[in-house]
Order: sequence, then C-alpha cells, then structure tokens
Amino acid sequence: MKNIILLFVSLSLWGQVTKVEPPFWWEGMNDTTLMLTLYGDDLAHYELSSHDLNILDVVRLQNEKYLFVYLDLENTNAGTYELKLKQKGKKSITVPYTLKTRREASALRKGYDSSDFIYLIMPDRFANGDPSNDAHPDLADKPNRQDPWGRHGGDLQGIIDHLDYIESLGVTAIWNTPVVEDNDPKGSYHMYAASDVYQIDRRFGTNETYKQLAAEMRKRDMKLIMDYVVNHWSLEHYMIKDLPAEDWINQWDAFTPSSHAKEIFSDPYAAEVDLKELVNGWFVESMADLNQKQPQLLKYLTQNAIWWIEYADLSGFRVDTYPYNSREEVTLWAKAIMDEYPNFSIVAESWVMNPIHLSYWQKDSPIAAMTGFNSQVTHVKDFALFAGVAAAFTEETPWWDQKMNKIYKVFQNDFVYANPNNLMVFLENHDTTRINELVDFEEFTLVTTLLATVRGVPQTYYGTEIGMRGLKDNGDADLRKDFPGGWPDDSRNAFTAAGRTELENKYFDFTAQLFKWRKNEPVIHYGKTMHYAPKNEVYTYFRYTDTKTIMVVLNANDTAQELDLKRFDERIGTAKVGVNVFSKASVDLSNTLNVPAKSVNIISF
Repeated sequence: MKNIILLFVSLSLWGQVTKVEPPFWWEGMNDTTLMLTLYGDDLAHYELSSHDLNILDVVRLQNEKYLFVYLDLENTNAGTYELKLKQKGKKSITVPYTLKTRREASALRKGYDSSDFIYLIMPDRFANGDPSNDAHPDLADKPNRQDPWGRHGGDLQGIIDHLDYIESLGVTAIWNTPVVEDNDPKGSYHMYAASDVYQIDRRFGTNETYKQLAAEMRKRDMKLIMDYVVNHWSLEHYMIKDLPAEDWINQWDAFTPSSHAKEIFSDPYAAEVDLKELVNGWFVESMADLNQKQPQLLKYLTQNAIWWIEYADLSGFRVDTYPYNSREEVTLWAKAIMDEYPNFSIVAESWVMNPIHLSYWQKDSPIAAMTGFNSQVTHVKDFALFAGVAAAFTEETPWWDQKMNKIYKVFQNDFVYANPNNLMVFLENHDTTRINELVDFEEFTLVTTLLATVRGVPQTYYGTEIGMRGLKDNGDADLRKDFPGGWPDDSRNAFTAAGRTELENKYFDFTAQLFKWRKNEPVIHYGKTMHYAPKNEVYTYFRYTDTKTIMVVLNANDTAQELDLKRFDERIGTAKVGVNVFSKASVDLSNTLNVPAKSVNIISF
C-alpha cells in the first residue's frame, strides 16, 4: 500500500509541479534558510502549508508559474517532508521534499592550494568512456567528430578510465570545463551556456557519474574542481524561456554586448556607461546575462553552487568571467560559499594582464582596500605571468633588454597581492594558443620548470604533456583537439608509452618527473622566494625555508653560460655542495656553474 501511495504522490507532483529546485537538501547546514523554487501551471494562486516544515515566506513574482518558498531548517532533521498546495475549487497538490544527512566533516573539506598541480580537461575532447551516451534524444547537438565545432563524445567515464594516467603526471586536482547541461543547438561541446544547472549533461553521463568521478579521485587523494558560471545561462534554460520576472536577466532594447572593460571596477576614472555595459551587457547573443541583483536569482545561484559542493564532494570552483558579474552580489555569492565551507577554494577568471587589476579580485587585496572593497575569492588566475611567458618567447626584445626580464618583472609586482601563493599559474588554457605552438622542446622544459617552481598553484592543460599544439588564429577548435587514444577507433593510444611517439615520450617523461618531484617538496609549495635579475638570458631564483633551499637556473640563451656563483652568496651562504634533482649528481657551489644552452638546472641543498 505504501508504494501505491508514493506512486500517486509522484504522479501528482509531475502533473502539477514540474520542477522543484534544489531537488533535495541537507540537514545541519550553516545557513539554515532554504529557498525552494517551484515551477508549474498557475502555482502563484496556490496557498502553501506544511505540518513539518517551517515556512518563513512565499514570494510570487510576475510569472504565475513560479513560487519561491523560504524555509527555516534550523531544527529539522534528515527525512522526507511534505508541502501542501491548495487553491479553492482545485485539487490540492502534495510536494514531497527530502533532507539528507551530510558527510562527516563535510564543512571542513580542504580546497586546493600551492601544494597542488591542476590538470585542465575539456571533457568532450579528452576520452570517450561510454559511446552509448554520445547523443541523447532530449538534447539537440549530435556527435560528429569530423566537425571541429561538433560534439566528439568525450565524457566523464573517459576521465574516470584514465585517472591512473593523470595521476602518473603528479596531478593532484582536475578542473573540467563546465559539465552541466548545455542544450545549445550547435557548438555545445564548449559547455559555457547552461540549460540546466542541476543536471550533468547526459552526453557526459549522469549526476551519479560525476559523483563517482569525485569519489574515485578521493581514493587517490585528488581534488575535483567545478567550472562554475554565475554570469550567464543559455537561452535554452527553462528560466530564460519562461522568465520568472522581467528583471531576472539584464534586458536591452536591442542586443548589447558587454564592453569587456574588465579593469573597470579598479579604474578611478571609469565612466558609468562602460560599467553598465560590462556588467549588464551580454557576452554573446545566445547567452542571457543574469541579473544577480534580483534577490531570488542570487539565492538560486548560491544554493546551486552549494548543492554541487555538497552533492559531489567538490574541493573548489573556477568561476568564469568573474568581473562581468554584479560586484556586490557576486561577492555575497562567494561569501555564502566560504561561510559554509571555510577551507574551500574559489579562483576567479579575471582576464587582465596587469597585476594591480588582478589583485583587486583576491580576498584582502591591498589594492581593493583602497576603494573599500574586499572580494571573498581566495584565488585569481595569474594572467600577468601567462602574458609575460608568451611575450618572452614571441616578441622581439631590444638589444639593451633581456627577454627573460618579461618574466622576472612579473614577480616584482607580487607586493600588490594579499597572498601570491594563491595565484593560479598557467601557460595556456582552453581559450589560448597552446604553449607548444610558441616554444620548442628545450624551451618547453624552461617554461614548465618555471610553472612548477614559482609561487602559486600550477595548472596545465590536457595534452600539453605530450606536446599537443593548437593556434588561436586557427579558431578555438584547434586548441581543443581530441586526445589521441581517447576513442575506441583511434589509430594509436597516447595514454601509453608504447602509443606515443619518441618526442611525445620526451614531453611526457619530463613533465611527469618534474611534477612528481614537486609533489613532495614543501619548500616549493610554501617556501619564500628570492630572485636575481636575468643576465645573458639566464634567470636564477631560489625557493627556500630555514632548513632547505632549491636553486632554479633557467638558461634561455642559445649558447652555454658560465655562472659566477659568488653572485648568489646571499642565498647559497656556506653551502658547498648541492644535488641536481633530475640527475642526482653532486653540484659544486663554491665557484662557477656551467649551464648548457636552453637548459634547466634545479639544485637542492
């Protein structure tokens, strides 16, 4: 009899209330107020009651299909409860709602930090672990590997299947580009236009598959980072197709793109019109710009972010297009997450090259403090270093300068950050020319060593470790090629040494050796830095603690160089002998050091 009653309730719910979000919640959360979003026919004319749940408020907006129900869960234990919807002359509706028990110590989960090494994956292009989900009848964009903008079939199972490979590189965290549903009719593999923020795209798998990925990573002491988009949704999202209220999105008389003036919040001379266009303008015509000032939308976005952290056991977010959001509201969003999970990590994508404007978005920034603002974001992406490395190896350098100065001078600006260790350092991502288009193998060893040994959290991009290339001028798809061996019918499998070319194995072996060494070096994770101005294109710096020193020598010169080690007495001190961390050979620190052309030396003492 009980099963029959539950079936009746389920059918009643489906027939009258087509969506309840969040789909479930947890007891014992720090914020005990929960907003339920109910969507269905004529819901605004119903009255709500519950014997077991404390209803604080019911908000009705312009669209009569929506009800926003605020609950106080402070003294509510895990279990299934009921909401009753009644309207005179109509059949009442029963909506069951479940509260779950949280994982033990869920609130204390550890985020990523400078001891981690992050591997960025575009799931559609990495590996196809389940060909049966390449298409879905409810989703428009179908697979076509011949189309650079088509879906290629990579999925979450493909990542799970290759966790051993990823771990073998010394990786401790994975950042996937977005994985929630994107039902755009074309180019949806990109995944930055969400059509359902509570549903993993079914061409990637299910919500349970995502949860499984996190669980398998936890077994390896690895962390899962979600790419979260607060700024915009797809036109295919049900709340965009059927707006709860006119102010749910930023609306214009005609399509108005963002000004992309990303430095504007830290610009003392900013014009109001440019600020309005940055925040309220649309990124592209197919992605509606969300108005986070709308209170129910802000609560919806906040709860959705927290739901994924709790559900999938996440360690961090990477937040897309951070400066494009409404500043005060996105700060409240981030603060609510950090209040719930004090050790969580959030990195803001602020695509600006000037450290002053980058610093503005990091929590406790001395730059932002000048304006009375304090972001709640723990990390920012180090686009300044990204630009410096690219410039060093692509731009002409005047005779009186050093190309390595373009890198050296980036670090001279670290005083503008609250915590330079909370910078995510990278050489490329899914939107940029791949680093291997800019450098040869010897130069690759230089810039990758830099990535591994400077302050901050290093992040690499899938395929870089085997020399994959891609040029931005050829279009974004060139940056996002399929990983060879990720598909059952591929002619070779670069996930294995036997399937890689000799050159690919050189790239892989160097990357793996470097980052597996880094994984066990706290002096690199948390040590201090001292660096010396480049001479003859040799950049030398030290990472050190009271008990250990690592000396890094990067020779970008086409010829061998002889270093007079007396120049570095301040850091070498009384040490006479070091050890080359790669060759394990002893290094005499008392006189000079011969550094071959385009080479790397990492010396421990």
